[in-house]
Amino acid sequence: MKGCLMVTVAYFLIMGACKPVQHDNRIAQIFSSGKWIDLTYSFSEQTLYWPNNPTGFKLDTQVNGITPAGFYYASNAFSAPEHGGTHLDAPVHFAQGHQTTDQVPLEHLTGQAVVIDVSERALKNVDYLISVQDIEAWEKINGTLPDSAIILFRTGYGKYYPDAKTYFGTNEKGAGAIANLHFPGIDPAAAEWLSSRRKIKAVGLDTPSIDYGQSKDFKTHQILLAKDIPAFENVANLDQLPVTGAYIIALPMKIKNGSGGPLRIIAWVKNG
Repeated sequence: MKGCLMVTVAYFLIMGACKPVQHDNRIAQIFSSGKWIDLTYSFSEQTLYWPNNPTGFKLDTQVNGITPAGFYYASNAFSAPEHGGTHLDAPVHFAQGHQTTDQVPLEHLTGQAVVIDVSERALKNVDYLISVQDIEAWEKINGTLPDSAIILFRTGYGKYYPDAKTYFGTNEKGAGAIANLHFPGIDPAAAEWLSSRRKIKAVGLDTPSIDYGQSKDFKTHQILLAKDIPAFENVANLDQLPVTGAYIIALPMKIKNGSGGPLRIIAWVKNG
């Protein structure tokens, strides 16, 4: 379906509003011709968070068992930092006065995706910076990045999750461990190029941050989020997506005034 999918679905939704639902199952037919791929890591005690986070994901069992009335019932409470595991960076995370988690438009969280694979170089250099040249090389083969696309960078580091030593570059905890972070990210020059020369909805990648581990100023965050381009971090299973043709749905927990939040991101891919 590639870039036409979103337009097609929108058209069917509009037309479907004018017809009885039972007479229009074309959307279901479209999605039945493909498969859904989960791009989200489960949240658990293994979920990775920035080393200086004082807490991680916690699940408290409140009820789990047979009630006095004789039926089974389970209910839990959970707590977690906004930024960790597969999650959203809302623009306000690095851009004062910009969109909070609950304000990010759904149009920026859904749409066609392209996958730019830099894993061959990134796996040889833990401090690899995804460059303008990487993007231009992709375009020479696949054509200009389509307007309103979600750009996903595959570094190959997803295969290390949740091993903090190899994924983060260190398994140390505390503020002092930040200096020892080593993983690839997006060069600020590439972020500027994408946000000024192409029309993109969002970016995502399979590392802990869109800035590389050794960043001191998080310039890539500053550039993209200031232009209301949200980021998806710790994205799973990018090796299962085609270069083009996937359709992304990335829905974070709708935290009012949040700077980010846990993200359930999935991709639809056409069979064959």
